[in-house]
Amino acid sequence: MNDYECAAVILTAVDIEARSVRHIYSDWHKVHVRGDSQDYYEAFFKREDEEYKVVTCQQEVMGMTAATMLASKAVAAFHPRYLIMSGIAAGIGEEATQLYGDVIVPDMIWDYTTGKYVGSDESEIRFGDIGFLPRPVMVRTDKEVMDIVRSTMNRDDNEFHVHVGPMACGSYVVANSKVVDKTIKALFPHTAGLDMESYSVLYVAEHVKEPRPKALVVKSICDYADSSKSDQYQRFAAYTSSGYVKYLLEKCLPL
Repeated sequence: MNDYECAAVILTAVDIEARSVRHIYSDWHKVHVRGDSQDYYEAFFKREDEEYKVVTCQQEVMGMTAATMLASKAVAAFHPRYLIMSGIAAGIGEEATQLYGDVIVPDMIWDYTTGKYVGSDESEIRFGDIGFLPRPVMVRTDKEVMDIVRSTMNRDDNEFHVHVGPMACGSYVVANSKVVDKTIKALFPHTAGLDMESYSVLYVAEHVKEPRPKALVVKSICDYADSSKSDQYQRFAAYTSSGYVKYLLEKCLPL
C-alpha cells in the first residue's frame, strides 16, 4: 500500500449512517488516538488473500465544519489510501429516474450557500424583498476513481443503482422545492443530490499533506428536499450507501 497505512477511512455524519457502516463488517475494535477524544473503530477485510484495514468514525454534529475537522484528524492519524463519506442525501435530479435507496456518487461538489445577500432588485434569485448573489465554489472527485465508479454501473455483480452527477452541499437542511429551484437548479440544473458535509471531504483530501488520500462521497437518496421530506427511508438509504462502499473496497478500487 506504499505510504498508506490503511485502505480507507469511512466518515459518517449521523447515527443511522454510522450504524449501517458498522454492519458491513462484524469485527470492529475501538482505536485510541493519543490526545484525541474522538471514537475511531477499525476492522479488516480480505481481498485476493491480502488483508486490509478500514477505519470508521462519526461526526459529533452535522455540517461542513465538523466534517472538515473529523476528516483532517482521521487522515493525519491513519493515512488512508481512500477517504470515503458514506450516508444519506436528498435526491434532486430527474424524479422519474431517482428512487429511494439509489446511490449518488458526485463527480463534482459545490457549495450553494456561498454568496451575498442583497436587495431584491440586485439579483434574479429573490425571496420576497431579499436577493441572493451566489458565488459557488467547487471541488472535483479524482478522475481515476470516477472512471472506476462508472465502470461498475453496468457490472453484473453490482446490485446497486448508481447515479453520477454534481452534488450541492450547504450548511442548512432544505425541505422546500422552491429553494432547490432558485438556489441550486438555477445554477447547476443537472445537480443530482443535496447534503451538508460532502464538500469538506473532497476539500480536505486536496489540501492535507502528502501522502494524500483519494476522496469519494457515496450517499443514497432518502428524500427529495421538498415538503414531503421525512425520515422514512433513511435506514434503507444508509444500507445501500454502505453496501456500495463495501463493494467498491472489496472488488473495484485499487488497494
